[in-house]
Amino acid sequence: MRRTSARLADGREIVYFDLDDFRPDRHVRDPRDLGPVSTASEIRYDAVLDEWVTMASHRQSRTHLPPADECPLCPSKPGRQTEVPAPDYDVAVFENRFPSFATSLDQPVDSQPVSVADEIFARGPGLGRCEVVCYTSDHNAALSQLSPEHVALVVEAWVDRTRELSAVPHVEQVFCFENRGEEIGVTLAHPHGQIYAYPFVTPRTRRMLDSARRHRERTWRNLFADVLAAELADGSRVVTASEHWVAFVPSAARWPIEVHLYPRRQVPDLPALTDGERRDFARIYLQVLRAMDALYDQPLPYISAWHQAPVRIDRDLAYLHLQVFSVRRAANKLKYLAGSESGMGVFINDVTPEQAAGALRAVAPDSEVRR
Repeated sequence: MRRTSARLADGREIVYFDLDDFRPDRHVRDPRDLGPVSTASEIRYDAVLDEWVTMASHRQSRTHLPPADECPLCPSKPGRQTEVPAPDYDVAVFENRFPSFATSLDQPVDSQPVSVADEIFARGPGLGRCEVVCYTSDHNAALSQLSPEHVALVVEAWVDRTRELSAVPHVEQVFCFENRGEEIGVTLAHPHGQIYAYPFVTPRTRRMLDSARRHRERTWRNLFADVLAAELADGSRVVTASEHWVAFVPSAARWPIEVHLYPRRQVPDLPALTDGERRDFARIYLQVLRAMDALYDQPLPYISAWHQAPVRIDRDLAYLHLQVFSVRRAANKLKYLAGSESGMGVFINDVTPEQAAGALRAVAPDSEVRR
């Protein structure tokens, strides 16, 4: 793998990851005349739910579903400059021009968000970082269509960015994710994901770690490891498994199609994976994604979310895993978050996890269940 860091016209960083060490020089000048990036975001504390909410009104003007010949994530070519100055690339990662959180990587430590203290209306600057991960230069491809070697390169990009962003003083959690499909709300069709470096630990992560802490106090064991062991012992919801990874539909799945991928070994985050575990993940993840696309014989809209340990706390409780789920509940029907889900946070699933796992196993390429 070859890694090359460069700068865009407005000073934002772009990092290229290439499979071939002998690719052309990546220090290609960005000739665009760009104004400064707007970073007028702030975080506000919700005292009722004990959560931070981000306000980023400048994102209203971000690019929205441009035609393919105006895609900002494709490589640049004569007469049309994009966010990627190079004429070709394997994987490219750059700072989002419309970030929910933004700061320089060398931001002073004293620029921390304000303390909650006893303030009802506590707020602070939206410090952090938002990056775009372009999986391939091919506009018409998808992650599920790439080779295992190329997906492994995407994993290396996630590892690199997690490691670098975790070293930023005010970043508390790094979240790598992908939104795929207009049904999810995607505004750019080019195959890509994103990375958010949050200035706080997210509500979902705090809740999971609280559960893990209570479980350890009762049993002296790790909650996530016990979940994995129980799913393997039951077997009915396991979609596929490999030497290092297990993919299963959780027994209390909230979404019509929802698969969790766990490494067999407890690690806190992506950088902690071995080279073998990273390569093996690329293979099993492709099996899962291709099964999801084959389920209704059409590209499945999905959200893919990496659950990593916070940067500074509870890393011993955490267990790296990937959650990938879809709002599609039938070939021509979507799952909407209506009154119970949106108002009360209580999900009602129309598809049982056992049905979903069986359907995915039936179409998964080279599916194998190893206990």
